[in-house]
Amino acid sequence: MEETSRVLELDRRATLERLAALTDDFDRIVDSSRDSNADDEHDPEGATIAYERSQVDALIHQARVQLAEIEAALVRVSTDTYGRCEKCGHPIPKARLEARPTARTCVTCPTP
Repeated sequence: MEETSRVLELDRRATLERLAALTDDFDRIVDSSRDSNADDEHDPEGATIAYERSQVDALIHQARVQLAEIEAALVRVSTDTYGRCEKCGHPIPKARLEARPTARTCVTCPTP
């Protein structure tokens, strides 16, 4: 389980870094549009500021969900329940855990 914890911690750190960078990007987009009187909704030159803000916001949400999944997996490691399906209790195949270390269910049980 030490290897699993190490992999999850590395993924956690990378996700926290990605979340910080995305949050900075979001703040820059908001700051740059705050003092602008540009009508970006009708700008024929490309994506609108609102669109960019929405894109970054969606990526922030995705990173937060990933972080929560990683933290839940770390709890399962610490409580010795990691690698067991939350629905049926059977072991989760090693290949699945290698591909998706935060997996909560085995291959046969539907994912929530």
